[in-house]
Amino acid sequence: MDAVDVDGIRIAFTRAGRGRPIVLLGGFVGDGAGTWHHQIDALSGSYTVVSWDPPGSGGSSDVPESFRLPDYATSLAGLISALGLEQPVLVGLSFGGALALEYWRHRGAQVRGLFLAGAYAGWTGSLPAATVAQRLQTCLAASLLPAPEFASTMVPSMFSPDVPTDLVAEVRDNIAASFRPGGFRAMARSSAEADLRDVLPLIDVPTVVLHGAADVRAPGFVADALCAAIPGSRLVILPGVGHVSCIEAPERFTAELEAFLGGLRRHAGPGPDLASPAHP
Repeated sequence: MDAVDVDGIRIAFTRAGRGRPIVLLGGFVGDGAGTWHHQIDALSGSYTVVSWDPPGSGGSSDVPESFRLPDYATSLAGLISALGLEQPVLVGLSFGGALALEYWRHRGAQVRGLFLAGAYAGWTGSLPAATVAQRLQTCLAASLLPAPEFASTMVPSMFSPDVPTDLVAEVRDNIAASFRPGGFRAMARSSAEADLRDVLPLIDVPTVVLHGAADVRAPGFVADALCAAIPGSRLVILPGVGHVSCIEAPERFTAELEAFLGGLRRHAGPGPDLASPAHP
């Protein structure tokens, strides 16, 4: 894992491959490499693939608990600039989907496409107010637990009922290892406060909304609303898959992502090699 300094914040990231850039934005638990290792392995033969640990988690610096979605977007912009990534495709899972939307709000011309999985227009922008309040209360209470108990509290809602137990254990261990209470509370509050519905009708880049049909954290009505509000977007449903679809069904997830990326590539032409020395 590498790191760069962005406005005094250490941002840890994993970078692999060579070609057009893809930036992978995970949820509010687990680190980037643990969330995205299947996609990093599968895509790095054709693309420059970057995943990050959001500020306040994993190998990145702690940040104040007042950190909010625009602050995360600013840190992400600093990372993308530092790595010389031109017009990346943003792939956002859950919290990472909201972050991708917030990033697009301020830097839409710098984004090639959006692939939003289990995503929200912020909790307030996607869920009933009572659900938002209850979910935030649950998250804040869980943040006071020791890391192993915190991880055990979070994982049950992330998968379909039939997911293998060894996969659940792997994700639980990753969540525990990367957990930092203050950073998690900042991301939970960011999710609860965000309402990005005003951004959705303005999006003018190719967009896929991917929904796991067994996702209980971002249910089907959330994906339907995102797709209906984003002009020209396409809804992809993975039957029998839960919230962390990139982990539970990595082959199906990656196949859909590769199809999306292939369409962008055919439309854009060969383009520059963004992993060349001219783009460090």
